[in-house]
Amino acid sequence: MRSLLALLAASIVLCCAGSAVAQPVGQFPFALTREGQMLGAVEGEVASFKGLAYAEPPLGALRWRPPQPAPESSEMHTAYQYGAPCLQQSLPDASEDCLTLNVFRPFGVDGPLPVMMFIHGGGFVSGTANERLFDGARLAQAGLIVVTVNYRLGVLGWLADPALTDGGSGNYGLMDQIAALHWVHDNIAAFGGDADNVTLFGSGAGATSIALLMLSAQSRGLFKKAILQSIPARARLRSSQEAEAIGRQFVAALGPEADLRAAEPRRLLAAESRLLEQSRHGFAPMMDGALVTEDIAAGFAAGHQSRMALMIGSNDDETGFDGEFDTRQELAASGLTIDDLRKLYPDLAEPSLASPTDIAVRFYSDKVFSEPARLLARLHAASGGATFRYRFAYVPEARRGNPGAGHGRELQFIFGAEGVPGAGIFSRADREVASRMRSYWINFARSGDPNGPDLPHWDSAAGRDRLLLITNDRIASGDDPLAERLDRLAR
Repeated sequence: MRSLLALLAASIVLCCAGSAVAQPVGQFPFALTREGQMLGAVEGEVASFKGLAYAEPPLGALRWRPPQPAPESSEMHTAYQYGAPCLQQSLPDASEDCLTLNVFRPFGVDGPLPVMMFIHGGGFVSGTANERLFDGARLAQAGLIVVTVNYRLGVLGWLADPALTDGGSGNYGLMDQIAALHWVHDNIAAFGGDADNVTLFGSGAGATSIALLMLSAQSRGLFKKAILQSIPARARLRSSQEAEAIGRQFVAALGPEADLRAAEPRRLLAAESRLLEQSRHGFAPMMDGALVTEDIAAGFAAGHQSRMALMIGSNDDETGFDGEFDTRQELAASGLTIDDLRKLYPDLAEPSLASPTDIAVRFYSDKVFSEPARLLARLHAASGGATFRYRFAYVPEARRGNPGAGHGRELQFIFGAEGVPGAGIFSRADREVASRMRSYWINFARSGDPNGPDLPHWDSAAGRDRLLLITNDRIASGDDPLAERLDRLAR
């Protein structure tokens, strides 16, 4: 039935092209873009368009080059299925031909509607917008356009080698995100979206990308608001010299006679894997002197970021799939002992209350995420941008006995996905919290203010150490209970 409806809609549009342009956008799962006529699928109240190419496949001569615009076309394309994830170790169906995005919009609703564009995380070496966890249907039902984007990862996204391109830039993944923003600017009206009301949101590496885009002249004017979830904002970016040194190691690992743009993907992944064992953050954004010129915290301190409305926050527990390694590394870099940590966390000092691992995890979450989020909020508010800070400490009821890793836990609440990989089944109380969180995100995307009817008021962070606390007991604005500890960590 869904396919029949889509084909019927396409027939109407193609046979009556003169009147089709005048038809309300929301009435058909169809969109006329620069790259062709896109036929989507309808499920319930939402139309989806999956696997839309926003740039030429970065293959052969286009490998390790800036993304090139996809050719103009008048052909009909079905957009029922996701494109391939970008090349990475963990997904067997991943491919270099991956510069695609997905669009979700309310069916039968006319625009122009606010646009939310999601940039996925994964440490810049893994992840995909195609995960079922990131299905944009629940957000779109509220009257928004949701776009999720794939971008080049690992060595294909971040390799720096002067022999490859003029200047040797290694920020191809960031270039892809800017290309996707241009695609949205040029095409989103065809889906009922408002190109002048685009909000970027993302977690982890996605949030880092968005902060860099806020600092980049090349993306100015392409989005109006930003939501930074779990951003390690004090992390130092690689210098061009450091990035090029890793690039030389990669080239050596492939072999001196290897043709870099002709090497098989499996060879690239094998060499990448060996280098990641030595330097886990070896393939990530770098300061190339053009697209990226400074660390995030330094750029915000200098007021170089775009003056836009900002939501920013972190999770109470930010450990992930490799959190134990990250925690040990951060603790070693700090020079603190477990006795030092017990003094820093007196509420956990008693051995009966917490193990050394528990305390180290708390330290890692605060040092790498909570304090940097607070810093960026303060800096952005001081620059004149409307700023709202949060901390997410809610654990789904079924998982409170064994919470597991906390990094990215808020994403299920934002997207509302249940019973899919990475997302369990919610209780009634869980759904109530998710509904409120989604409302904050949606309101912010509409107007730059997360507040709305029937929601606990969220105080602005401007000039005060206020934030929205989302806990198992309540959702409420208040003074940051960790303020004194975060002050000590900042020093």
